[in-house]
Amino acid sequence: MKIAWFCIPAHGHTNPTLGLVKALTESGHIIYYFSFEIFREKIENAGAVFIPCDGYDFEMEDKENADRVGKDQAFAVELLVSSTLALDDMVTEKIAELAPDVIVADSVAYWGKLAAMKNGIPFVSSTTTFAFNRYSSRYMKHGAFETLKMLFSMPKVNKQIKRLRGKGYPVKSILDIVQNDNDTNTVVYTSRYFQPCSDTFSEKYHFIGPSIRPIKESFEKKAEKTVYISMGTVNQNREFYRNCISAFGETDYQVIISMGTNTDHFDAVPDNIEIYESVDQMAVLEAADAFITHCGMNSVSEGLYFGVPLVLFPQTPEQDAVAKRAEELGAGLRLSSTGEDDVLNAVTRVIEEKSFKQCAEKVAESFKNSGGIKEAVGFIESFSN
Repeated sequence: MKIAWFCIPAHGHTNPTLGLVKALTESGHIIYYFSFEIFREKIENAGAVFIPCDGYDFEMEDKENADRVGKDQAFAVELLVSSTLALDDMVTEKIAELAPDVIVADSVAYWGKLAAMKNGIPFVSSTTTFAFNRYSSRYMKHGAFETLKMLFSMPKVNKQIKRLRGKGYPVKSILDIVQNDNDTNTVVYTSRYFQPCSDTFSEKYHFIGPSIRPIKESFEKKAEKTVYISMGTVNQNREFYRNCISAFGETDYQVIISMGTNTDHFDAVPDNIEIYESVDQMAVLEAADAFITHCGMNSVSEGLYFGVPLVLFPQTPEQDAVAKRAEELGAGLRLSSTGEDDVLNAVTRVIEEKSFKQCAEKVAESFKNSGGIKEAVGFIESFSN
């Protein structure tokens, strides 16, 4: 069968799909993966045909725009409509040429969902975060102020909907675009146990567990207890890192800090602390006894897959939802502040209080007992003509 696959320009949304893409192409299916040049090599290594979306005035590639999306819903709607229309001619032409049997699109790559609607092609949502409906969305902190702003901006939103209708997209309201209901075929890269309010989702939602990369490099454990700290690839919180270095420099812990693109340099780093731009996260987590994380869905899933108790330090509403669920299940402890004492006390608690490890291992078991890639392959293959 032929599959058209759409994703946004983000590592956290692309990487979880690659194992499934590889399994489908190895089963003889052809995947046309619409993405961005930065991901070409990864996508082609998974066996898919890469189709570039660069160079179409695609505004979601702009870092400032991407940051504003999470804070301004009206702007997010305008941006997704502009992005959809920027890609419209190319996508329409390619869909007509390729005639895919099914379209798979990231849950926020709305142009994929809209292309399926426009062309009457079966659609599968690929959800790398939690699945959100009116029950689980309570985990997201959208307060009264955001709701009021959204209501005041509705004329703007309706203007965007008219732009889509003008190009042949059968859209009645913004909810048609941004909301998946219980009739939406969906692959979710987590377990039913970790998914909030999982009993409110229909059998069309397939919770397959996280996509875990194989370990590529060996990791040397140099102490009885290893603490891993990673705040994602773009965090620049110098005070937080300085406090961690100061707090853990007086301990017997082996501390691994993955700083991403943080450009700061720290002098006189104690011998028990190692700082890297990046590490083989799977290798470190396999050996770690505690993980201080920004609560990105992939990082939390990877930590819990290895049964590592978490110290939770979310930075965005989406990450806060992930932190809330980990905390609810007893697998993590929220950091109350970035002060040295609070950081050290939180790590000491999750290491010494055995319940955190036990709860993390319970989540790990749920991940490993999910249907995995095999279930997702069978589900997508069911759309074959």
